[in-house]
Amino acid sequence: MKQRGRHRRRRRGQALRATLAGTALALTAAATLISTSQATGSNSPGGLTALRSSSAAQQLRLHENLTSRDTLDTLSGNMGGNVGVDGVLDDTDHAMRNTADCTAGERGALPVEPTATRAYCWDDADARTGQWRPRSVTTSGDADGSGRWGTRPVILAGWTHRDGQAAAPTRDEGLARIAFVDATDPDALTYRWVLLVAPRSGGEDFTAVHSGLGGMAWYQDKLIVTAAHGEGLLVFDLHRLLRADVDSGAVGRVGDGYSAAGYRYVLPAIGSYDPEGGACTRGRDRAVPCFGSLSLDRTTAPDSLVATEAAGGRSERTRVWRYAFSTAAYRTGLLADAQGHVDAVEAYSTKGTGVSGVLSHRAAGAHETRWYTVRPSDSRARHGSLWRQTGHGAEAATCTADQSHACWGLGTGSLSYWQRTGELWTLTDTTAQRVLYAVPLSSVDGSLE
Repeated sequence: MKQRGRHRRRRRGQALRATLAGTALALTAAATLISTSQATGSNSPGGLTALRSSSAAQQLRLHENLTSRDTLDTLSGNMGGNVGVDGVLDDTDHAMRNTADCTAGERGALPVEPTATRAYCWDDADARTGQWRPRSVTTSGDADGSGRWGTRPVILAGWTHRDGQAAAPTRDEGLARIAFVDATDPDALTYRWVLLVAPRSGGEDFTAVHSGLGGMAWYQDKLIVTAAHGEGLLVFDLHRLLRADVDSGAVGRVGDGYSAAGYRYVLPAIGSYDPEGGACTRGRDRAVPCFGSLSLDRTTAPDSLVATEAAGGRSERTRVWRYAFSTAAYRTGLLADAQGHVDAVEAYSTKGTGVSGVLSHRAAGAHETRWYTVRPSDSRARHGSLWRQTGHGAEAATCTADQSHACWGLGTGSLSYWQRTGELWTLTDTTAQRVLYAVPLSSVDGSLE
């Protein structure tokens, strides 16, 4: 609460800094001249090739497994009832820094072309921790056509525990947490961490969820994220956010209460979507793909969940595909087919490798859907590229400084399109250069035309 008070007292100064920040972003772009062209050569991921065989369809098929309502209700009852998204946002305890308050290194992670119109940096501790990495983003613009959850615009950012030190407890590796960001005041974003968990013992207990969080999508009242090692998907109900009442390093039931490794709030999984073909594999024998990134497409009928497989070898093609969401009133936010089977309704392969983000979007009046894929550079010190692909080819902005396509953000993760504002949201994951930012999708397209 003290942080929020200080933030309010600083708003007048921040308004000026926000203006200066916009100028700074524009100057950053002006410092590097840009030309755009049809991308050619070995760096291009090429056009999309449709996958229509029955074997390809089988490899992408999922099976739905939902936790019983009794189990979920038992856990909610034991923990004092659901607090919902508003309950978490009413209790934010971290403040994001506006662009002017970001370091020069953080601003250096932003795209060169097109330039970001909004950018925020995490508080100092989260910006510099080596134990956690930001991986994915989704927003209330995905959840609802109004762009709000209730009365507030909200951003969710998924982080995963990646310590990599021998002394670190192995039980912590792969822990997943989400920053619930209140974006009501665009000059004063605040957030609270929520730990992802899974019910156990009929709802009497819970355990930590382990996930790389390479992708997530918030649709209606459900949040879908990639499971551990990309083996399927996990589903969460945003109505079922719960508050832990024991402050300790344990995860689960402690005596008569519940602890969440020091976090105040938890979000329990309500189910999963598992590959029917068995465990996913990487490398040359990857018949069943591991999930990499996720996003939502509201331009299909019905709305759909878009996915790409996790990065494989640099010489292998990458698959991108989509699943339709159910239109049944009693299956809000779930994928189609109440019988438990979920089939991809569209699938392609691309020469693009190492894809960290994917988005599909069909503009009004357009003849075909455009697929946008993010490809980080081989070097973590070099910007990545954002490609727009169709069945006819691929395009990316070309930076005249070195005639490369490395014009996108540095180490960027998944993509999320906020339809009401026309903004494409993403985040960077390099330590001390972590930025949450937005670029108008029209600017992305404009840089290619």
